[in-house]
Amino acid sequence: MFIDDHLSEFDGLPVVDLLLAEEAGEPLPPAASAAWRIGTAFEEAAFEEVFERFLGQVDGSQVTALVIGYWGASYDSGEVDPVDLLVEAAGRLPKLRALFLGDIEAEEAEISWIEQSDITPLFTAFPGLRRLEVRGGTGLAMDPIKSEALTVLRMESGGLPADVVRAVAASDLPNLEHLDLWLGVENYGGNAGVADLAPVLSGERLPALRHLGLEDSEIQDEIAAAVASAPVVARLESLSLAMGILTDEGAEALLSGQPLTHLKRLDLHHHFLSDRMVERVRAALPGVEVDLSEQEKAEDDERYVAVDE
Repeated sequence: MFIDDHLSEFDGLPVVDLLLAEEAGEPLPPAASAAWRIGTAFEEAAFEEVFERFLGQVDGSQVTALVIGYWGASYDSGEVDPVDLLVEAAGRLPKLRALFLGDIEAEEAEISWIEQSDITPLFTAFPGLRRLEVRGGTGLAMDPIKSEALTVLRMESGGLPADVVRAVAASDLPNLEHLDLWLGVENYGGNAGVADLAPVLSGERLPALRHLGLEDSEIQDEIAAAVASAPVVARLESLSLAMGILTDEGAEALLSGQPLTHLKRLDLHHHFLSDRMVERVRAALPGVEVDLSEQEKAEDDERYVAVDE
C-alpha cells in the first residue's frame, strides 16, 4: 500500500490546509467548521513558523480537530517536535478533541522514516482528547495513560515498537471503542509479540471496545490463533486482521475458534489464503461482511505485509 495523498476529511470535518488556503487567497472558514492541517514541505517555511501563523489567524478557542503534516526530520535545519509545540499551545486550544499526528505522504517521507516522539504528554495537555491517530513508528514512545475521554486510538506504522504496544495494553481506557494497531515488521522496529497483546485480547481494560484492528503483521497467523480464543472478541462489532501475512493456517485457527457470526464486519484484506480457504471463510460467515480482497500469492515462498517501509 502506498500512502500518496493527504487527508481530505478527519473526524467528520473537511480538512483545510492553512498553507494552501493562504496561497489561494481564500478566506478561512469558521474555526470550528474544519479540521485544520498544519504542515510544511521541503525548503518551505519552518513548521514552527507555520504553527504560529495558524495560532495567529485561526481562533484556537473554537478549534476541535487538528491534522499535523510534515514537520521536518533530524537532518533538516530547525527541526522541531510537534508534540512539544502542541503541549505548549494547549491553553490556546481548549476544545481540541481530535488529533492526527503525521499526515505525511510517501513523497514527503516513507512511513518508517517519519520521526515521532513521546506522545504521552498529549493526554495530560488535552484531557478531553477523544480521538488520536498517529502515523509513523520511528522514535515513537508512550507510557501507559489514563483517559476517560478517548474513544478512538489508531497507530499506523511499518514497525510499531513493543514498548508502545505494551503501553497501550496497560492503559486505562474505559470508553475506548475503536483500536487499530499496524504492527509492521521487525526490520522496521515492529518487535511486538502475541504476549504483548494479551491485555488487549483479554478486554479487561477495554470494556467499551467495539472495533479491534491488529494489522499489517508478519506474525498475522499467530495473532489470528490468539484472537480465536480471546475474550474481547465476543463483544466486538468489527475485527480486522488485514494487511498482514495471513495464511490458511491463521484462517483455520479463526474458523476453529470461538464463533465470529456476531460480527458485522471481518476485514482480512491483503492476505495469502488459498482459493479453497477463501470460500470456506465466506461460507462460515454468511451474515458477516467479510473483506477478502487483495488475495496475494507468495513468490519463492516470500510473503510481505501491505505497509513496512
